[in-house]
Amino acid sequence: MPSSDETREYFSPPFGYIVPAFGQVICRNLIESSDHLKDCQPYFAMFTHIFQSIMFLATLLINLLTIKLITNSKSVVNTPYILLMSLLAVNYRTISMIRGEPYILFFMSLFLFIILKNEQTIFKPRIKTVLFTGVVIACIALSRQWGILLFPPLVILLFFTRDKFRNNYFKFWFYSSALGISLSYWFYYGLYKSYGSFIAFNMDRTKFSFSNQEFSFYIPNTEHLFALFTNPIRPNLNNQFISILYSDLWGDYWGYFTFTSKYLDIGLHQNSIGSYLSRVNLVSLFVTIIILFFYKEGLKNFNSFFLIRYIKYAVYFSFFGFLVFSIAYVSDTGDVIKASYIIQLFHLIVFVASLYFHKLRITNKNAYFITLFLLLVAYTHNFQSYLSNFPAGFYPQ
Repeated sequence: MPSSDETREYFSPPFGYIVPAFGQVICRNLIESSDHLKDCQPYFAMFTHIFQSIMFLATLLINLLTIKLITNSKSVVNTPYILLMSLLAVNYRTISMIRGEPYILFFMSLFLFIILKNEQTIFKPRIKTVLFTGVVIACIALSRQWGILLFPPLVILLFFTRDKFRNNYFKFWFYSSALGISLSYWFYYGLYKSYGSFIAFNMDRTKFSFSNQEFSFYIPNTEHLFALFTNPIRPNLNNQFISILYSDLWGDYWGYFTFTSKYLDIGLHQNSIGSYLSRVNLVSLFVTIIILFFYKEGLKNFNSFFLIRYIKYAVYFSFFGFLVFSIAYVSDTGDVIKASYIIQLFHLIVFVASLYFHKLRITNKNAYFITLFLLLVAYTHNFQSYLSNFPAGFYPQ
């Protein structure tokens, strides 16, 4: 594995970089160049983008299959889920960059499917299922460290299972986890051996304390709230946790699609994008309220499913785990607060929200179609935030 002297991403598990490395090798064997790294960049970047886009579509399909099993639908097509997922601007940026989070989403979709299918068989620890589950656990761990936050809920739920169900449950997850750990421990052991931590990062970590961060980190002040709906691009929200996360979820706070601080002669709309993204944030308030309300109702209406109870705790662990991380790694500008880092959180919430949205079509058709129409209007308005403002083939150095 590369060291901290070779790359700032030395702490990242390998899965996110296997495909680009493979593309680089192919390119080196096809073109002649004095600088293969530079000249091959457009090719392996495009290769990775295509691969991750296909993997993202596979992620959606697996989740649609899982939703179909929960709702007993005749068709795998679920308009509420597809629409809600399409509204998240963070999806488009995440799959367009070379990073491990798209792999977390893919393997998490398999993980959710596994939980639902084995819930139906009372978690009988069959060899094939345990082997498959163990491999998926290892793949999540080797995608990105955030994926580890998906596992503690399984321990919590052990204490809420029925006695005759608990024995199977414990055996199933013990064997699966043991296999997953045995397949992935080498990477985390390597980090510990080299850098003294199983979860090393490319910033200095401070001892955890809520006082690490200023009060404005937790609660936005008047200046932050004003910038949130007038010019939500860096550095205007200056290390405000919720405001940056919100702006990066619905818009492009860090400028990955606009590069507000660089390449003004190449990209488009950098000088005016702030006012547009402010409107995106305003419109997305409605979308956020709808999703959170549907999520709450989804938890209530589908609580009989073990999978839904698992997702509830996975949302808690993902959010608060990321909050703890953001408090421990202090930055004046909030560099660690990126929606892409914890994209699994938003996917879990939308998964449950779409279940209730789907049910609404049966229980209240008028409310369903009015909501559907308003969300389509929001999607149309926010569409520009899903697109890069740079020409095809441009890759910043």
